[in-house]
Amino acid sequence: MMKSMLGVIDATTYKDDLEELIAHRSLAGLPIAGRYRLIDFVLSNMVNSGIGSVAIFPKYQYRSLMDHLGSGKNWDLDRKRDGLFFFPASITDGTSEGIGSFNQFAANIDYFLRSKQEYALVANCYTVFNMNFNPVLERHLQSGCDITEIRSGGESLEIYLVKKSLLIDLIQTRDITGYTCMKDIRLDLHHNYKICDYEYTGYAEKIDSISTYFRVSNEILKMNIWSQLFLKDRPIFTKVKDEPPTHYTNTSEVKNSMIANGSIIEGQVENSIIARAVKIGKGSIIKNCIIMQKCTIGDNCELDSVILDKDVMVENGTRMNGTLNSPFVVRKGTVQGALMNS
Repeated sequence: MMKSMLGVIDATTYKDDLEELIAHRSLAGLPIAGRYRLIDFVLSNMVNSGIGSVAIFPKYQYRSLMDHLGSGKNWDLDRKRDGLFFFPASITDGTSEGIGSFNQFAANIDYFLRSKQEYALVANCYTVFNMNFNPVLERHLQSGCDITEIRSGGESLEIYLVKKSLLIDLIQTRDITGYTCMKDIRLDLHHNYKICDYEYTGYAEKIDSISTYFRVSNEILKMNIWSQLFLKDRPIFTKVKDEPPTHYTNTSEVKNSMIANGSIIEGQVENSIIARAVKIGKGSIIKNCIIMQKCTIGDNCELDSVILDKDVMVENGTRMNGTLNSPFVVRKGTVQGALMNS
């Protein structure tokens, strides 16, 4: 157990620049790449690194997140010992942009005290990457670090490895030190800890705005990026849904796109990501778009650089256009009609 790690995922963060997509869901539960959620990446990375106990600390609109993760079965975390744990935050805790809310951890301190793992990996919920954390632990031990911060391209990924006993001490002394999260320690010029950096060289992007979300989604369509994220020996797990294959009619045409199961494609799709159970009508042209689950797009529509949230209905003949830097976003469950264009 000396080299075992405990997984801690902070899902309390709210990003104002993503408000249109997370007003009704946790940032951790934001759909990406057609059939995944943002939390799938860090959670799968932990499981693939041999972490068998993961605590998730959600706060805002977490019902769909809990529905997505369930008992943790799809991540092999539905166990009698350890497994997947949820510790929802009180809404009175306030908003924190820092990763690792010590106040919320303190409210569930028994989890940390009872866990037998020697080290804790404290991570955010919104980074798209595929990483093995075991080399981080090895470097941490060899260097005698108190805290190891994972970085990419010289910037912090806000993922920290720390000895669990030190984490407990930081939580319990937060009122004395003023540290509210792991990030606060790094920013304190007068801290007394040995903080080491671990540079991750693979693909890693934090989703913190609509423009970043749209850019990363487009990058996932590139084979060189896809091959860094979705690896056979380190798969990204997600909730399994038994749905029929997507049906392509003789009027459909698809280029450089990802299309999940259960959809019906009658129109043209190019450079786009189509989630489960989407209907695209005849004569419609969809380019550079993200279409989320159960959207219906009528006939003869034209959409370019558009994000449709879940359950959106686009009526026949509708035209919507954004740009690659500023996509047009349609909120969940709304109806877009051709008359709206006039």
